[in-house]
Amino acid sequence: MNRRELTLGAAAAAMAAPAMAQTAYQPQATTSNSPYFAAFNAQIARLPTADQADVRAFYELNDWRPVWNADRVRRLSEAANRAERHGLSKADYFDFVGLAADPDSADLRTTAAALKYARVLAFGAVRPETVEELWEMQKNVVDVPLGLNDALVQNRLVEWFEGLAPTDIGYSNLSAGYVRYRRLINQGGWPAFPVRAGTLEPGSSDNRIPALIARLVAEGDLTAEAGARLTAEGLVYGPELQEAVQGFQTRHGLAADGRIGPSTQASLGASAEDRARQIALNLERRRWLKRDLNPERIEVNTAAAIMVYWKDGRPVHSNRVVVGAPATQTPSLEKPFASVVANPPWYVPAGIARREILPRGPAYLASQNMYIQNGTVIQRAGPNAALGYVKFELQDSYAIFLHDTPSKAAFNLSMRQRSHGCVRVQNAVEFARLLLSPDPSLLGQFDAAQASRRTTRIQTGREIGVRLLYWTAFVDGQGRVAFREDVYRRDRTLAEALGIAVILPEVVADGRIDANDVGP
Repeated sequence: MNRRELTLGAAAAAMAAPAMAQTAYQPQATTSNSPYFAAFNAQIARLPTADQADVRAFYELNDWRPVWNADRVRRLSEAANRAERHGLSKADYFDFVGLAADPDSADLRTTAAALKYARVLAFGAVRPETVEELWEMQKNVVDVPLGLNDALVQNRLVEWFEGLAPTDIGYSNLSAGYVRYRRLINQGGWPAFPVRAGTLEPGSSDNRIPALIARLVAEGDLTAEAGARLTAEGLVYGPELQEAVQGFQTRHGLAADGRIGPSTQASLGASAEDRARQIALNLERRRWLKRDLNPERIEVNTAAAIMVYWKDGRPVHSNRVVVGAPATQTPSLEKPFASVVANPPWYVPAGIARREILPRGPAYLASQNMYIQNGTVIQRAGPNAALGYVKFELQDSYAIFLHDTPSKAAFNLSMRQRSHGCVRVQNAVEFARLLLSPDPSLLGQFDAAQASRRTTRIQTGREIGVRLLYWTAFVDGQGRVAFREDVYRRDRTLAEALGIAVILPEVVADGRIDANDVGP
């Protein structure tokens, strides 16, 4: 297997443009007394357009003089040796042998390579807006030329490069996971699991059991000792192996029933190389984001349909959620939390009203406690209202919010991408009480509103961030790398943009289970 195919690839290196870097560069001079000025400018003109501004800014900071000596190049190489932990390849950015062979341009080419690699660590290799139609997040902001200059002056080159990448626990854990999968690949990966029609049921015998055991041992769902013992016992799919399969299913967001049907077989059939690539894609997504996270925040992973509430920088609460269906995707969004609304009415978006409600006629509207006011369909608050007993408002540009729902059955599904784009929260009333609990007076207002069934908007008075994210690979609470299927097909789009090949299981979210479920 070509190593370059397992990383973000040369295409990623070529795409690392300073426009996404948001640097503070402003041209300071068009002439200089430096004897290197003319030669450097001629060399800059031959660089890719995307690289020229940052390189020019860097040399303006250094009065157009060479900066790279042998010791600095050695430390740059040391920093580049850590590229793998970020899902990147040193060879895609640096050619130290080639630099030594052309000393006349070595200084500037070293600078250009260092700046390009720094931009990928700081901002990612692609602009997220070019690969995700619905993306409105806060980006990282770093002056890369100034940072590189300071790192050289302060003799902190390795530390500076490492500090450009995210340092939060989600990124660092996933980075460690990528290194583990690379180690697995170097050891030969795992044997292919043959995918067949039908379902492998617990208690049955099957000649694929040795491959199943090897697959589970490779990723740690089964210990090596247990694997050796079960292999010696023959081809029976017994209780201990079933328990390991259930752990695998949980880690992949599948129904943990121990039955090895089409979805589980598809996940078992993914290669170590493809899972490593999937991790690399998600490391890239994390590099797009700003680094300073709000210590109190709500994060929704739309690929996993899971919500996590963070308080004081720690995850303290987790809920299942229902998010947008593939045709009505929940956007990637970062906005401040606005308010809790008890017993909210629903102002039906025009598109939903036109397609799914108005064609059913006046009798349907009456049965759903709906009415029309100034051309807008409105559903009154109530126990069967689409927003349930509580709504969590955001300050956003997509009219996206979190809310309760009377359609509880969907929370029991493994694939919960089925809404019109908003986020339905399991046990939403309990979560609202948790959110308001730091202030007894606010909690009292909410409880009183629930008792009276009056619509009441409550401001928390705190800065709470909300992030709607799309992670198809992440590290779970048990320290295991967890995977989710690419329901929104965003992995495929990102992989194409980065120039890497990845083959992942084709699993499509199931459709609505209730034709009357027209909620947001």
